[in-house]
Amino acid sequence: MSFTSLHWGAYRPRVDAGRLVGMDPVEWDADPSPIGASIPGAIDSPTRIRRPAIRRSFLERFADHPALRQPHLRGQEAFVEVSWDTALDLVAAELSRVKSEHGNQAIFGGSYGWGSAGRFHHAQSQLHRFLNGFGGYVYSVDSYSLGAGRVLMPHIVGNMDWLLAAHTSWQNMARHCELFVAFGGLPVKNAQCSPGGASDHLVSQGIQGMSEAGVRFVNVSPLRSDLQGPEHNEWLAVRPGSDTALMMALCWVLVDEGLHNEAFLRRYTVGHERFIEYLRGHADGVPKTPAWAQGLTDIPASRIVSLAREMASKRTMINVAYSLQRSQAGEQPFWMTVTLAALLGQIGLPGGGFGLGYGCMNNTGSGRKAFSGPRFSQGVNPVKDFIPVARVTDMLLNPGAPFDYNGRRLHYPNIRLVYWAGGNIFHHHQDLNRLLNAWQRPQTIIVHEQYWTAQAKYADIVLPATTALERDDIGSAASDRFMIAMRKAIEPIGEARDDYSILAALAQRLHFEQVFTEGRDAAQWLRFIYEESRQRVDSFAVTLPDYEQFWRDGLFEVDYPESDTVLLKSFRDDPEGNPLPTPSGRLEIFSETIAGFGYQDCPGHPVWLDKPVGSLPLHLLSNQPKTRLHSQYDHGAYSQASKVQGREPLTLNRQDAQARGIDEGDVVRVFNPRGAFLAGVILSDDIRPGVAQIATGAWFDPLSKGLSHSLEVHGNPNVVTEDVGSSSLSQGCSAQTAFVEVEKWRGPLPAITAFDPPLILD
Repeated sequence: MSFTSLHWGAYRPRVDAGRLVGMDPVEWDADPSPIGASIPGAIDSPTRIRRPAIRRSFLERFADHPALRQPHLRGQEAFVEVSWDTALDLVAAELSRVKSEHGNQAIFGGSYGWGSAGRFHHAQSQLHRFLNGFGGYVYSVDSYSLGAGRVLMPHIVGNMDWLLAAHTSWQNMARHCELFVAFGGLPVKNAQCSPGGASDHLVSQGIQGMSEAGVRFVNVSPLRSDLQGPEHNEWLAVRPGSDTALMMALCWVLVDEGLHNEAFLRRYTVGHERFIEYLRGHADGVPKTPAWAQGLTDIPASRIVSLAREMASKRTMINVAYSLQRSQAGEQPFWMTVTLAALLGQIGLPGGGFGLGYGCMNNTGSGRKAFSGPRFSQGVNPVKDFIPVARVTDMLLNPGAPFDYNGRRLHYPNIRLVYWAGGNIFHHHQDLNRLLNAWQRPQTIIVHEQYWTAQAKYADIVLPATTALERDDIGSAASDRFMIAMRKAIEPIGEARDDYSILAALAQRLHFEQVFTEGRDAAQWLRFIYEESRQRVDSFAVTLPDYEQFWRDGLFEVDYPESDTVLLKSFRDDPEGNPLPTPSGRLEIFSETIAGFGYQDCPGHPVWLDKPVGSLPLHLLSNQPKTRLHSQYDHGAYSQASKVQGREPLTLNRQDAQARGIDEGDVVRVFNPRGAFLAGVILSDDIRPGVAQIATGAWFDPLSKGLSHSLEVHGNPNVVTEDVGSSSLSQGCSAQTAFVEVEKWRGPLPAITAFDPPLILD
């Protein structure tokens, strides 16, 4: 049997005469993702990078001083294809020069390739291991997806990875939950994917099972489509960014009517008294009543009261989507989710408590053992400088400037060389016009890429990398159903090489090959990391077959634990014997640690912080796309079929469109002082007025290449999102706090060139 495992599912590749012609979903997956259908036509398209390439003036002036290599021409000029030896010699020379002149703290290892399904050919692990062997690098922490949550949660409950693996299972909720309140919705489209792979899609059937059991769902979101499927499904069209206020008003009702669980609060939490004083308005003179929240959320006060009473009377699960913490003050909705659940007192009970991202990734709530399979060691980084991942532009523009992060006062390093393997910063990052200015600052930018994305076009040296279908690997993810032997389906396109081969050749040139490879080729590493994973299986009660049998069988199924997974059950059963990994060992509604940091924008307990309201009338939401993962395979058939006149679709309420003379299928200009982009219009009554929605991931395509504040013609929303930290605590991204205006585009439509390779010279 031959399988491959990708972010969005497991497939059987179909190959004809050495060419990939199809990706057939595996037979056990009842709800396979159609994203895989994009790969056959895209994998060998003209967008594929086939040979090493170097930006023309960088190559011509390589022997000159770095300042003469014209970094301002990144993204604008032709590339020259060269041999692998030439390219690797230049990369090695640049790494050596920067290390000699400026030290390893001038190198930024910028890999942000999400979690690739292959555990060995994981671009981030490969690059970080290489740079650690070279003497270290400046690294990034956290993620764009979950930056605020990852920093906050260890202070108040525990590490996010541990929490996500321990979420109450869908099966348990079908048996015990009565009311599921989803702040930010429960969008099945997001759950097509999981880091490390999604071998069996669960969320649709999980929701269906709960619906058939009579569970009532409440979708608290500006978008009705954020929760589809359940029979009993109420939509509360909340104003974007006001979920924290709504949760506080629900808490106010619980406390005011004596519906909160005082015994639970006293035994399992710390600081609830201080929060309740704040809730009543004793701290700031503003009681957080339903009437107060109505003015912020547009949810009637009477509905807030009745919902709070229903939540107290039923076994209730409260879920918060990742999107809510991707905003200014993004820590607050996560903190309030835990606080509201604590006041209800159902944490640790079957079917009740809270969830942090049901519907955001496939594996959350699977109920399977959390064994995550093999890992490729990254080694130890001698350089201690780091940044929060969403602060890349700040780092490049402001070397030496101070910044706050999680109680520490740090300084941005002075980066001369950026080395990136996996990922596309012109998708992930906010305020791309500001990034374009910052991207001119490093002396050298090196990229491993498979396709001519903006990340590659704005680099100096581009090394063509293989896809998952062009190499052997092992697919595995925490709490996923199968660990999969990923056999190479086709030979590499062009002269592409896998990241390990590229970095091993560089390590040989830089005289630390043995440190990087330990004398193993890729096939030997696969066997080694598989056998090494046996050291961790006992704690998960998993029995692995030997490597030969696993590779022969093609997959290994991870079973279920003996009892249902219920988040924090052991803590509820015995809080003294099973304390939480917080300073108090309990749920921290008030955190002395965070309070001690003295941050005005993130004090010691949940608060309502007035967020900036722009002078522009539409709140822009940029969420996860249905037709791809982030920007991956935007050039594929499935993503392309969703476009409107070739551009990413923007959804508007019919009232907002009518007021602007906009019709279905029109192309519009979306703009604010940060920039402007074009998008195709879809009209809907399932989005609240005053809100515009567009998926992220359209490949960046400015009309004037390389110049900031040029019109983006393809629909990339990050030309208008704001590049500020969510708070001093986490410095996470705040993409969802963005205001825009929209107008009908009446001029000739610019051509879309996002998928065209740059001019290539021999």
